[in-house]
Amino acid sequence: MDTQHNNPDIELDNPHDIELNKPSKSRFLFLLSFFGFFIFAWSGCYNLWEHKYQPNPNPVAPGNTLYDPKYK
Repeated sequence: MDTQHNNPDIELDNPHDIELNKPSKSRFLFLLSFFGFFIFAWSGCYNLWEHKYQPNPNPVAPGNTLYDPKYK
């Protein structure tokens, strides 16, 4: 007697499956792309902030490039 109860014809829908629920899938993809873009933009701004231009208070310029150049 066959006591195995394998019936491949019956499939139960999982309510948490993202492929079966289109609004949930689109909401998930929207939030994923939004926060991905947000983190990408924030990290770019943070990187620019960390590597910003630091002015030199006493720059040294060669004599021949001054407003009144000094030639040899």
